[in-house]
Amino acid sequence: MPLTCRGRVRGQEPSRGDVDDALGKFSLTLIDSLDTLVVLNKTKEFEDAVRKVLRDVNLDNDVVVSVFETNIRVLGGLLGGHSLAIMLKEKGEYMQWYNDELLQMAKQLGYKLLPAFNTTSGLPYPRINLKFGIRKPEARTGTETDTCTACAGTLILEFAALSRFTGATIFEEYARKALDFLWEKRQRSSNLVGVTINIHTGDWVRKDSGVGAGIDSYYEYLLKAYVLLGDDSFLERFNTHYDAIMRYISQPPLLLDVHIHKPMLNARTWMDALLAFFPGLQVLKGDIRPAIETHEMLYQVIKKHNFLPEAFTTDFRVHWAQHPLRPEFAESTYFLYKATGDPYYLEVGKTLIENLNKYARVPCGFAAMKDVRTGSHEDRMDSFFLAEMFKYLYLLFADKEDIIFDIEDYIFTTEAHLLPLWLSTTNQSISKKNTTSEYTELDDSNFDWTCPNTQILFPNDPLYAQSIREPLKNVVDKSCPRGIIRVREESFRSGAKPPLRARDFMATNPEHLEILKKMGVSLIHLKDGRVQLVQHAIQAASSIDAEDGLRFMQEMIELSSQQQKEQQLPPRAVQIVSHPFFGRVVLTAGPAQFGLDLSKHKETRGFVASSKPYNGCSELTNPEAVMGKIALIQRGQCMFAEKARNIQNAGAIGGIVIDDNEGSSSDTAPLFQMAGDGKDTDDIKIPMLFLFSKEGSIILDAIREYEEVEVLLSDKAKDRDPEMENEEQPSSENDSQNQSGEQISSSSQEVDLVDQESSEENSVNSHPESLSLADMDNAASISPSEQTSNPTENHETTNLNGECTDLDNQPQEQSETEEDSNPNVSWGKKVQPIDSILADWNEDIEAFEMMEKDEL
Repeated sequence: MPLTCRGRVRGQEPSRGDVDDALGKFSLTLIDSLDTLVVLNKTKEFEDAVRKVLRDVNLDNDVVVSVFETNIRVLGGLLGGHSLAIMLKEKGEYMQWYNDELLQMAKQLGYKLLPAFNTTSGLPYPRINLKFGIRKPEARTGTETDTCTACAGTLILEFAALSRFTGATIFEEYARKALDFLWEKRQRSSNLVGVTINIHTGDWVRKDSGVGAGIDSYYEYLLKAYVLLGDDSFLERFNTHYDAIMRYISQPPLLLDVHIHKPMLNARTWMDALLAFFPGLQVLKGDIRPAIETHEMLYQVIKKHNFLPEAFTTDFRVHWAQHPLRPEFAESTYFLYKATGDPYYLEVGKTLIENLNKYARVPCGFAAMKDVRTGSHEDRMDSFFLAEMFKYLYLLFADKEDIIFDIEDYIFTTEAHLLPLWLSTTNQSISKKNTTSEYTELDDSNFDWTCPNTQILFPNDPLYAQSIREPLKNVVDKSCPRGIIRVREESFRSGAKPPLRARDFMATNPEHLEILKKMGVSLIHLKDGRVQLVQHAIQAASSIDAEDGLRFMQEMIELSSQQQKEQQLPPRAVQIVSHPFFGRVVLTAGPAQFGLDLSKHKETRGFVASSKPYNGCSELTNPEAVMGKIALIQRGQCMFAEKARNIQNAGAIGGIVIDDNEGSSSDTAPLFQMAGDGKDTDDIKIPMLFLFSKEGSIILDAIREYEEVEVLLSDKAKDRDPEMENEEQPSSENDSQNQSGEQISSSSQEVDLVDQESSEENSVNSHPESLSLADMDNAASISPSEQTSNPTENHETTNLNGECTDLDNQPQEQSETEEDSNPNVSWGKKVQPIDSILADWNEDIEAFEMMEKDEL
């Protein structure tokens, strides 16, 4: 936790849901970064770190963890550490005392994970209790029915390595059985796999397919299993899948998800950041041209936003604004440089390093970006940042003599752990029967059994890569068409328009309802008078009608976004600029619908001071303390506007309202705007921002430690002052962290005509195809009988999809009016019966619980 300068311990911090499943009280970051120390030639520190692992780490904890994350981070980390420990021992200088202790820990962990495979299919349960296993009452897990394809298909490297190192064949056998089952369940006509599968029946739960979240490392491990284990069947499977990917998913330079049963039909109009690994995998396969194209497109997005957003649309607008410092793009950059030798990729790496130091570095490490548009931070530094990002960036710039061993003797796991290639000839007790008897004979060179020849790939042309990149230089600025929908040639209708436009839709028109039905769009009347639209492409009358339905849904999203523009205010930033922060800590803040608009005026800079009374609900008793400063006030007991007037009268130049709900955080709660008091607020001239409790406590802690704390209130974080940088002190060591989560998608598209909370949540919705028509202050709430705009009414209903279609490049927020505790005070001019509120809450909770079942 680089902002609060301490490690994140499971159970000691507020739960973040599935994101915390990587934490098992087993010193995650320490284990995950072991082999990074050796790559960086920190051999003495590596030896000390191994001793700490052996001394302090306990794997027998009563904690429910992700099988997938524990495998790639902890088991992989132990095996990578063991691989380099025995290498150093053979060299004769370091680790002379080492006697396979890390390997024994890895074996212990491997046996703890095996009960997860106790299913009829051989696919593992997604979670397991380290102490009690599966299904026991004490285990608190074992009831799940679904897992993601990557979760079940990203085990073979670590489990096979464990078997080859120890001679215990059971690990490799279990991992192979899971891969065999996934292969058998592929969609035979398209040769694609879905995102989520039932671990008992083998039925596809989510039938969309891509190369990003949920599937990514399944493809990676098929190819790398062939490299490490030498089993031809893995290469045959990979090539079969790869041909399908390039046939259906690849739309250069884009990679768009499709439906496995209708692969010519796109399943979404946006891409997630995890697909950035794919160019690196294409390099390993030897298919360089599309790797260069996709990588260049991603780089253009990065240059626009400084980092790669968690998701972005086909016309390169931000869809999900978070960036948890993912390493996949750096990984592909490293492999492309190795393949081409083009110094352009060194410049790309330099840009990555400069952006990390400029925007993400904080006193205690590197903080994830809460929002790439504002530059605000999140209090997390995941273990993969040290395990992968540091490793790939160092290797990108390292000369051969900078590395104390030959990196070509090892293969990288998906977490960038190093496994030696000599394992391919060690303890080969697994019979190599070819289970890949059914694959399509392809008409290209996918099945050539020779290694790629660089003279053929790049015909002695140093400008080869540049010639491919050049047409893509301005692809982001020029922007691609909004929705790229491919249709089969035999059914393509040139210039055809959907039979119903979103702007013309009336929920009470029978003819419109009939057209929706034909397009596979069903209309649901909710009990509170709202309308919900859900599209299932498979229910459409034809594939053309399904595509018309997809266009209709996209139009509806854009229509809603346009209606919201006048009502929305983007989040603001509170940047601590005094010593020792120097602008490195940026906190996400909610704006106010009154006072100075920071997007139209220059930012406000000043020292902070607490007001007395702290709630700011009466005339301040310490006006001399806040005069000319930015006043800190606590939320509660009166209206936001009243607080603003009181501190303004005391001479404050700005105000920061800190939430009185202890433990609240922008990581877990949706951001909102501070509304006025229903009166004329033109008299309020100072800027007002809102911070949740966790972000506010960072400022309060800084005051206690440094007394004088200066902050900058702005619409977007500013570059640091170079003069301040010169005074900067060395930053302290990084603390332990945890895992990133994007809970991705369902197989249907959904439009909710309801209020929507902010997309600024840490855990991204498990239904990314759930496209929400949200209204800010109910700007576009649609009822069965009318389509009206009501900017003053605050509905209590909240869409828990957590989804935001970012067509105007601005995050959505929920407007909230702070009220007196007096029960007679109206809520946004409308009192809703408590029974109705509770019923809505129960509905939302049930929906949220359903979403939690989806796997990463």
